[in-house]
Amino acid sequence: MLRNFQHPPGSGRLRSFIASRPASNTRSPATAQVTRYLQRPSKQGPCDGRPVHYCAVDDLTAIAPDRCAALVAPQIERLTFAVIHAAIQRAGPRVMAYRVPLDAVDIVGQLRTGLAARPVSAAGLAAIYRYRDAAQIRRNLDALASAGIIDQAGDGAIRATDAGRALLAVMYECDAEAAAELWSAPRETVAGLNELAGRLVVAAAASGGDAYAAVAPPYEPPGASPELLLHHRLAVLRYHRADAHAAAWQAAGHTVDTIRGLADGPQRERIEAETNRRAGLPYATLSAAERSRLLTGLTGLPGEP
Repeated sequence: MLRNFQHPPGSGRLRSFIASRPASNTRSPATAQVTRYLQRPSKQGPCDGRPVHYCAVDDLTAIAPDRCAALVAPQIERLTFAVIHAAIQRAGPRVMAYRVPLDAVDIVGQLRTGLAARPVSAAGLAAIYRYRDAAQIRRNLDALASAGIIDQAGDGAIRATDAGRALLAVMYECDAEAAAELWSAPRETVAGLNELAGRLVVAAAASGGDAYAAVAPPYEPPGASPELLLHHRLAVLRYHRADAHAAAWQAAGHTVDTIRGLADGPQRERIEAETNRRAGLPYATLSAAERSRLLTGLTGLPGEP
């Protein structure tokens, strides 16, 4: 069970998980510490650190795949963060018991859907953290290895140890509780969205890059609730878009540094359009009616404002 799960794919991090809800309204010191950590400036976008703008949903009668990708992205972000922040309140003390820096634990949370099932390659790590300081990521990985949570292979891949799998189980448990609390009422909606999201996860493998391959297909434990399945299926789709965005700015001749500094304007708009085109490829496997149903269903689920 994982906790946190990914911050903005590619650029940010999804803050750590952390389970176990407080026994009273008084937060434990561990939960308070985690909360302070999460209150640091975040909310970066899923691609290069730019804010995610929540757009109004307009004409749903014939949404093209690229338009669907653009409209769905902020809904996925909104719903993913809602589960993450709720899960953190449950997970805090249990995750803090591992005595690992929160930045390091955050890596486990961000990689949870892949790490729970298989090793994560060096290429996957590089893609997921393409906007982050490589030396800091290396220090965090070393901290996880020293704590016995991961093993590091000679080729740079990592895998969860028994202790790491126990931490992942805590994260998954807290995710499941948080998602169920948020989405247990609209069961028919969740069931329909799960079917569509599951098809998208499969379709995205054909056009996803190294970041997507690191986290997808998501590990789905036996007996997982519909709400947990939906949360993780949506969460990994964020990395497909992150790969699409990276491919778009690389094709335009940018580097990590130059894309970060690129101002709004025609070039940024062209890159965003190409991002949507690439991110829209999996959505082309859905019918127009299914794309409309997906967007309507996601927009109607409770999440962050």
